[in-house]
Amino acid sequence: MGIWETIVDYAHEIAANLDLVAFLILAVIMIASAIYVVTSEEIIHSALYLALTFICVAVVYFFLEAEFIGVVQLMVYVGAITIMFAFSIMLTRRHIVKPEEENDEECGRCG
Repeated sequence: MGIWETIVDYAHEIAANLDLVAFLILAVIMIASAIYVVTSEEIIHSALYLALTFICVAVVYFFLEAEFIGVVQLMVYVGAITIMFAFSIMLTRRHIVKPEEENDEECGRCG
């Protein structure tokens, strides 16, 4: 059995299990976006990665043939919760406490 036949056999196996391949790709995207939610420096990027994670969970529900739960996941979590997070982040001030350098300069001017 040559290399070409082996490649063709693997191609047939992958073609027979496309749903598994799609799920594995989706799982990698979901895990990566969940890690970025926790490790991202910018908080708005974390909210957007959270939306991507919720979308991936909704697609998993569609894979499981639970379409109603998938649509509810999209509408409630992606459409409402994530947008609420993004708006609340944008409406709050970025730096509530001034950095140390700015406090030192102001004290020098005051005294």
